[in-house]
Amino acid sequence: MLTISNLHYKIQGRSLFDGASVTLPTGAKTGFVGKNGSGKTTLFQLIQGFLSPEQGSIEMARRARIGAVAQEAPASAMSVLDMVLSADRERSALLAEAETAEDPHRIAEIHTRLADIDAHTAEGRASSILKGLGFGLDRQNGPCSELSGGWRMRVALAGVLFSQPDLLLLDEPTNYLDLEGTLWLEKYLATYPYTVFMISHDRDLLNKAVDSIIHLERGKLTFYRGAYDTFEETRRMQMELQNKAREKTLAQIEHMQKFVDRFRAKATKAKQAQSRVKAIAKLRPPEALFDEHSAPFSFAQPKKAPASPMITFDDVSVGYGDTPVLKRITNRIDPDDRIALIGINGNGKSTFAKLIAGELKSMDGKLQRAKTLEVAYFAQHQLDKLKPEQTPYEHIIDLMPLESEARRRSRIAQMGLSTSRMDTRAKDLSGGERARLLMGLITFHGPGMLILDEPTNHLDIDSRDALVHALNDYKGAVLIISHDRHLVEATCDTLWIAENGTISVFDDDLDGYQRSLTGGSGGSNAGGNGVSASDRKKERQEAAARRAELAPLRKEIKNLEQKLDWKRKDLAKLDARLADPEIYTGEPDKAIQLGIDKARIEDEIGALEDTWLEKSAALEEAAGN
Repeated sequence: MLTISNLHYKIQGRSLFDGASVTLPTGAKTGFVGKNGSGKTTLFQLIQGFLSPEQGSIEMARRARIGAVAQEAPASAMSVLDMVLSADRERSALLAEAETAEDPHRIAEIHTRLADIDAHTAEGRASSILKGLGFGLDRQNGPCSELSGGWRMRVALAGVLFSQPDLLLLDEPTNYLDLEGTLWLEKYLATYPYTVFMISHDRDLLNKAVDSIIHLERGKLTFYRGAYDTFEETRRMQMELQNKAREKTLAQIEHMQKFVDRFRAKATKAKQAQSRVKAIAKLRPPEALFDEHSAPFSFAQPKKAPASPMITFDDVSVGYGDTPVLKRITNRIDPDDRIALIGINGNGKSTFAKLIAGELKSMDGKLQRAKTLEVAYFAQHQLDKLKPEQTPYEHIIDLMPLESEARRRSRIAQMGLSTSRMDTRAKDLSGGERARLLMGLITFHGPGMLILDEPTNHLDIDSRDALVHALNDYKGAVLIISHDRHLVEATCDTLWIAENGTISVFDDDLDGYQRSLTGGSGGSNAGGNGVSASDRKKERQEAAARRAELAPLRKEIKNLEQKLDWKRKDLAKLDARLADPEIYTGEPDKAIQLGIDKARIEDEIGALEDTWLEKSAALEEAAGN
């Protein structure tokens, strides 16, 4: 289907492809992975002919049609359904010609071809694709001009899927989809009848919708059979084998070099020494392989933990103008809550996030928040709040007016920006770098709660893993809105759902929510896998009862973990003081007391750890039952 041979291409003097070669088999479903900025989107532009290689070639099968998602569908008065139907240019041209054709033979050819391409089912197929991407019938028949940019992106995606090109190029197709749309796309791509080449950093999508991976690293392209997890494991094993081979070769070279150094000057051994010099010249150790790890994220810890509950909602309504979007919200958020907010796009998830962040006021009911609570709110539209002409260093000056340049740059480094990017204007940073900068700025003063609305859209897989670690290290409350199931499952333990005009607790896990969606209904009460809605409701109620029963034990374990954290910090401080030699000469009595305090804290830590193990075992046993 696609053959890339000895490809070379540079951008602004930086080499993106350096003798890259790979073959994409016909019918393959292939994920395209690599670090942000490594050149994945550039390769798509080269394949489509928008750019020309400096050297090498890109060859396609004869008469193969390439399809890629446009920036977005135009904001025209054409209906959404008609816009998608127009993406099949051959069908549109044949239908237009059929209106004016007079030659009976040509008319017969047109109708034969229309039958060959299944033109009579076109509206049904287009409507089905739109439904899978979240468009109800009313919206399908409405004009594109009424849609936001994100929804027009979905129309563009629907159009290219409907046209069914021989080579389907997709660049982060889930960035504008909710979880429901992502699940539908996953199943659609797995059964797509032609070749798919897809840039994505969504682990679940790459594990379920593709059968191969192309990895771009250091200017080279490598093809791997299997889904993403298989690729990771295969690559890890290859790295281990190659690095072991390198170590073995280097050891062999060292051994021969010692012989040369020892006997080169002796006439009786000169010939053998020279032979080994030649052998050393021929031995070329394999290149050392290593992962290009992303810089970590680092969020400032809450300055002061607010009292519990941090926020309470009592029959709260919120919306825009005089029109409420959400009503009857009754719930609470505590300092240690990790909440994922799920639900179909348009059901009020972002509206609820803005309510908590203070960007919207409640219209009715009673909302109370702790007086000392600070909330950091990240959303994609907030990237526009960065000053495009200012560098990251200039952004941080106002936050650290009295600090030295070294301290300011150290703080920017904690956001995961390299030294060279600290002095790059915000408008010239990549999407992932701008996201890092914004997250670092909004969490600068140690908020008590983080709200992250689709935080992973511009992050590669390693950066997403780094975000997971940072969130798990963060001690405040977290609310996440995301289609990234790996992020949700790795950081959140509670699901809330935006549904039926309100926000409520979803009494099941993410797998249960996915089952309800694939069951065909799309709400939290939908049945799946042959289970009736009433049975599903009963299962959720039983699950909720089990969680309620175990809640005190979970709370006790969290309190123990917090106490252990405090005690370990106290112990570290004592160790630091006891490591100072001056305390033993200047204040020997103080040193003795510190030693006593250390022994006491070590005993307390041991007792807490024993209790934690006991409680954790009890929780595992109860949860297993």
